[in-house]
Amino acid sequence: MNKKYFYTTLLGLIIFIFSFSLIMVDKNYSKISIQTSANATSLSNKKIGWGIKREDNHAQPDLGKQNKELINKYEGYCLGNPDKKYIYLTFDEGYEAGYTAKLLDTLKQNNVKAAFFLTAHYLNTSQDLVKRMIDEGHTIGNHIPNNSMYQKIKMSKS
Repeated sequence: MNKKYFYTTLLGLIIFIFSFSLIMVDKNYSKISIQTSANATSLSNKKIGWGIKREDNHAQPDLGKQNKELINKYEGYCLGNPDKKYIYLTFDEGYEAGYTAKLLDTLKQNNVKAAFFLTAHYLNTSQDLVKRMIDEGHTIGNHIPNNSMYQKIKMSKS
């Protein structure tokens, strides 16, 4: 058999198999559907203010009806059980001023867990401390760079 004929046939066979594979993959992808919790047309872009109304006598604050509904709908956490006496320690971490390592030492020595709300800047510049927070069992949350950002966000339908 001629080598040129052999290699030409082999190349043709490889191209055929590759093309057939692509056709089969494309057919399978067209059958895949992804279930989402909501489609874009059902999402609301209504602005809802976030805040709390302080109550007298150290009672839990009122979140407002819409905020309570959203928290319940998405199984979020906001207020603890009013019948149980807990203190939740939360820290906003926008930049590292040299105190976080000592704070983590104190929390660890006293077997206390806290929630740390981190800005992207903090996450990118203090990765060793963030890893330590996670390793020691603390909760990590997202924090925007500044609270005035909420007022600047514009929601639009696309």
